[in-house]
Amino acid sequence: MALALYSHPFSSYCQKVLIALWENEIEFTYRHLEEEGVSAELGKLWPIGRFPVLVDGGRTITESSIIIEYLDTRHQGAVSLLPSDPDDALEVRFMDRFFDNYVMAAMQAPVFESVREDGTRIDAAMAGARSALDTAYAWLEQRLSGRTWAAGASFSMADCAAAPSLFYADWVHQIGEAFPLVRAYRTRLLGRSSFARAVEEARPYRSYFPLGAPDRD
Repeated sequence: MALALYSHPFSSYCQKVLIALWENEIEFTYRHLEEEGVSAELGKLWPIGRFPVLVDGGRTITESSIIIEYLDTRHQGAVSLLPSDPDDALEVRFMDRFFDNYVMAAMQAPVFESVREDGTRIDAAMAGARSALDTAYAWLEQRLSGRTWAAGASFSMADCAAAPSLFYADWVHQIGEAFPLVRAYRTRLLGRSSFARAVEEARPYRSYFPLGAPDRD
């Protein structure tokens, strides 16, 4: 049975998995969450209601990093997204968690606050996001020295996480000129065909961004 992905093109974590699928040209059925009945299907598969969710035959796999590792194990293609060397794999997993926990999470704080009914803490949330993202950018600037991709010379799961994280984070708090390696890395990610496709497929939904999408990218 073909793979099925319950996903939305504007979701950062869905993009993360879509990049992995497209990197290896893995065939799958796209269960778009705005199509009638798809959200109800998702609720039955994963009552937590978060997405993306991958279905492979009778097996349901959740959480973006776990989905990518599953794909790399069970549906491996030409691009290995997790190295076989244990130390290299640990670095990939670490960088994956860095982007999810310290870039994407920081970006999402003011986004979530802006859609609250009162939204009274938006200024504080924005200030916190700027501080947290500048700290993350500064750390990443040092980590990227001598590297083409997040964990070294090869594109990996860490880059699948980095692409949407840095894409949206730059919308909330632009990566400053003090971080040229991070800026250049974001540009490389945008030039990767798998992520370029994700950006284009998400373009019609930019009005969903509650802080207002910038007129770029």
